[in-house]
Amino acid sequence: MFEIISFTLLVLYFILLLFIVLREKKSKNTIDFFFAGRSLPFWALSLTFVASWWGAGSAIETVDSAFNTGMGAYWIYGMPVLLSSFIMIFFNKHIRKIGFLTQSAIMKEYYSDNTARMLAVMVLLFMILNASTQMVGIGKLFSTYLDMDYTLSIILGTVMVTTYSVTGGFRGVVITDIIQFGFLLFSAVAVFITVYNNSGGIENIEQAAANLGRHDFFNFFAGANDYAVYAFTFGVSWVIQANVWQRIAAAPTPKDSTKLAVMSFFIYIPLYLMVVLTGMAAIGMYSDIPEGGILISVIKDYMHPALAALVFLGLSAAIMSTMDSLINTGAMTFSLDLLPKYMNDSKRLFISRAATITIALIGMLTAILIPSILELAFVASDIITTGVFVPLIMSFIWKKGTSKGAFASMIFGLCFSLYNLLITVGINLPAIWQSKSVYQSIAGIIISFILFVSISLITYKKHNV
Repeated sequence: MFEIISFTLLVLYFILLLFIVLREKKSKNTIDFFFAGRSLPFWALSLTFVASWWGAGSAIETVDSAFNTGMGAYWIYGMPVLLSSFIMIFFNKHIRKIGFLTQSAIMKEYYSDNTARMLAVMVLLFMILNASTQMVGIGKLFSTYLDMDYTLSIILGTVMVTTYSVTGGFRGVVITDIIQFGFLLFSAVAVFITVYNNSGGIENIEQAAANLGRHDFFNFFAGANDYAVYAFTFGVSWVIQANVWQRIAAAPTPKDSTKLAVMSFFIYIPLYLMVVLTGMAAIGMYSDIPEGGILISVIKDYMHPALAALVFLGLSAAIMSTMDSLINTGAMTFSLDLLPKYMNDSKRLFISRAATITIALIGMLTAILIPSILELAFVASDIITTGVFVPLIMSFIWKKGTSKGAFASMIFGLCFSLYNLLITVGINLPAIWQSKSVYQSIAGIIISFILFVSISLITYKKHNV
């Protein structure tokens, strides 16, 4: 009964999204396809900003982590999102004013064509890996809730997202994200109320935590040591995440870009808090995390079939809204930064649609081979943190940076992150730091910074002799 109602609603929901996208103005060029012609209001861009970051990790991983560790789980996704969006409040107006549509265009202006292409490749890898995390999320959600094969679940969810993304471009992504934001907000509230009502109240939650020996369950800083690596690595990488810059670049004016960042920041605070509190309250219902995770179990065991189907749809929407953003930005990076500049726009638009499909296919394969949200998310963030953060940020604040310094920094970051990936998948390689630790991330940034500064100073002096 659950499965039939939910699958029917999912199909109807997909048809609705596709119908809405098809009725919208068609993209005539790449600026339309990737930036909606800079015609969307700030509040729409803000909602797609929120929807693009509130995905599988927020909906699934944070709830289960909060069940195990309590309030400290806010540090996994909540803190890096707040850190990144807070920084963007002060930084975004400058991004919008400089007029560049992509980060690679900035690198080309300040450094060289080679550094611009290298950054584009790294951003593309980041987008594919992050899209894969959402595919893992939707694979786990569909396979558990609809009793489908995991691989088939990934294919079904990704095909749905790719279909309306190819058809509508960025405008279609934003429109569907606004609808999906409504569904995900409804689902988050419904699950929280259900969990709290069935938990026995705050006293029972406190007693259950005490019985399990979790004495720091309500301490916000208790999980800081365990989760600081995620707060730091995710936070640093998300400040320069290309799909965020895409939304800022799509704002009609610099003032609108500031408004969208402020609005997003204040939406994130209660949204992530509610997710964490849901996981914490579930300790009054379960002694261990049930098979399939807390969210799925609550939906199936404690909700009316009709309400459960709507909540399932909301969770699906949360994942899909993040996936479509990542796929679209990946296609944008390929089309605007890696294709020849002399290519006519109609051909570029065609290739942009083809790139959307290709990125989705690569992401699906990755999600099937590495079915772990946090593993994929960490590797993706590691690439940006160690390879892109230093040269990109320094291009704004240090005039002596050179293309050779930037290129060396990025090559190191790419090799560093891929080396760490090999360790993560179980290959026995020597490492000074613990794998996936905050020390690993800090070491990567420091070495990247030293390489950038030292090589820039050497080559800058030679250039000016």
